[in-house]
Amino acid sequence: MPITKHSRLVASTVAVALGATALAACGSGDDSKAASGPVSLTYWTWTPGMDKVVDLWNKGPGKKDQITVTVKKQASGDTLVTKILTAHKAKKAPDLVQAEYQALPTLVSNDALADISKEVGDAKGKFASGVWQQTTLGTDAVYAVPQDIGPMMFYYREDLFKKYGLTVPTTWEQFAETARALKKKAPDTDLTTFSANDSGLFAGLAQQAGAKWWTTSGEKWKVGIDDAATRKVATFWGDLVKDGSIDNQPMYTPAWNKAIDTGKQIAWVSAVWAPGTLTTAAPDTEGKWAMAPLPQWSDSQDVTGSWGGSSTAVTTDSPHQAAAAKFAAWLNTDGDALNALAKDSGIYPASTSAQLSGAFTTPPAYFSNQPDFYTKAAEIAKTTAPAAWGPNVNVAYTSFKDAFGAAAKNKSDFAAALKTMQDATVTDMKKQGFGVSE
Repeated sequence: MPITKHSRLVASTVAVALGATALAACGSGDDSKAASGPVSLTYWTWTPGMDKVVDLWNKGPGKKDQITVTVKKQASGDTLVTKILTAHKAKKAPDLVQAEYQALPTLVSNDALADISKEVGDAKGKFASGVWQQTTLGTDAVYAVPQDIGPMMFYYREDLFKKYGLTVPTTWEQFAETARALKKKAPDTDLTTFSANDSGLFAGLAQQAGAKWWTTSGEKWKVGIDDAATRKVATFWGDLVKDGSIDNQPMYTPAWNKAIDTGKQIAWVSAVWAPGTLTTAAPDTEGKWAMAPLPQWSDSQDVTGSWGGSSTAVTTDSPHQAAAAKFAAWLNTDGDALNALAKDSGIYPASTSAQLSGAFTTPPAYFSNQPDFYTKAAEIAKTTAPAAWGPNVNVAYTSFKDAFGAAAKNKSDFAAALKTMQDATVTDMKKQGFGVSE
């Protein structure tokens, strides 16, 4: 059925924010879309080693069902979203696409993703509810199958915490106290840095604090980037930067690598995928780090944010949607497939059963000193707060990098930077023709 960009997008957002079920199932998981006889599918993905994983399908279940999948390696992020939408306009999108969770509302609003609930609905129980919700947008429809997730955690140099007499913070108040105590004991050492070159980190921290950046009010969008929860997060980090309690340099640079490898920075707020980054960035400190839950805003809380993660979706252009959905479900729920994804692609699976099996029965080599690494990670993953994404995450993220990048560098007002981010997002939505309530 035809649905306008505006109405479908609003419906999607209502679902994400409020759990509504009004979004019509427009795509199709209809078996009539699957051709009889051999079926060839194309899968756009950026995940390394995916061809090896798909090989298992082509030689096993796929061969039995006469469904062959071909991997086409793509760039990730906004580049892939733009490419998908461009291909969809020409009705030439691939059968399957890898999509980050925050991109799903944009793809759904453009009618690029099919509802595959009839084929994969029974997979719901294999994922945490907050994760599954991100692929359903809170409706009865299912627009993708969760693949990997990035629950956030706190990483710290166990040896240096002991050397400086520091206690692992369990609240953000304690985190700030720890940062300031370290500065007094070792003026040339920082607990961590505030970085504006990866918007997902700040988004995850806001998510943990209870922020909902995109919701709806009637038939209009409501942008809540400058809400109380996010202001609390922005002010917290801004104060630490202003008084010099933490560093203000971006992550992933040679200088940052050196700082964490030499002990100039002794902690990092990150996600479950951090061991891979640390292996490259801080090779000399292997076995000296430990992982703990993210600090909380109050003692009674037990919640984390999410930094990263993606899903496998079926496009509305695919003439074989049922077959594609069958592969998407296999890829993200089958034990052999998930083990291969962990081994060959290095992902942390969204499937809850996979988080404690196969490759995740032993800790990452970098964290061999913490045998319960993945057991703890699985427990933390269960506490992931729900996310509320909107139609122009890319604009919000770009604005964050610009505004907060300048604020961090100049040690200026983070609250003003947040308002800039809010205003830029609202302005862009109005420019695109979306109704926005003030």
